[in-house]
Amino acid sequence: MVSSLSSAITHVRAEEFSDIRTYNAPDVVRHIMGFGGTPEEATQGPMAGLLDGGFKQSVRMIADHMGFRIDPNIRTIQDVAVATAEIDYDPFPIAVGTVAARRFRWQALVDGEPVITAAVNWLMGEENLDPAWDFGGRGERFEVDITGDPDVSLTFKGLQPETIAEGLIKNPGVVVTANHCINAVPDVCAAEPGIKTYLDLPLFAGRPAPNLAAGRP
Repeated sequence: MVSSLSSAITHVRAEEFSDIRTYNAPDVVRHIMGFGGTPEEATQGPMAGLLDGGFKQSVRMIADHMGFRIDPNIRTIQDVAVATAEIDYDPFPIAVGTVAARRFRWQALVDGEPVITAAVNWLMGEENLDPAWDFGGRGERFEVDITGDPDVSLTFKGLQPETIAEGLIKNPGVVVTANHCINAVPDVCAAEPGIKTYLDLPLFAGRPAPNLAAGRP
């Protein structure tokens, strides 16, 4: 949708910037995502493989639909930042030298240069990290950038909780993930049998609050 506002596009980027301390699944954070472990444990752990399926499909779908002549393989890049001082995280310690931030990128390439990038940045806060990653002045967010004529940039706010405590009770990022699946149900059920992508289905939309829905007396 956003790319339709531009032409002569040379790069598409979608990226998440989130504080992972608000994700109330400490066993996943420790044993699947690799936080609190050594960099080797994290990079050799299951997280990249688990994410690859969904992100690579999405990158390839965008490339196919927009018509980029991409190289056969989608590139996966993962980086870690370690704690330079102990980081306060209630479920388990983030000790000095252990993983305190992770960054993943999936890129479609043309002649070795990225033309589509999907990325996530998960940090245990913005202090005591090496490298000294942070969220920048715009804070936690999701971004979509189109580089073309003209350049187009969107920033999505409100998908991360305001505080760690709020996120442990109700994390908007988890809620919107569920909402997207629920709002897709009518169109998925109405589709013909077979494997479908977003390109085969109508544009999904949310539903109004019950008291505002059409057809009510």
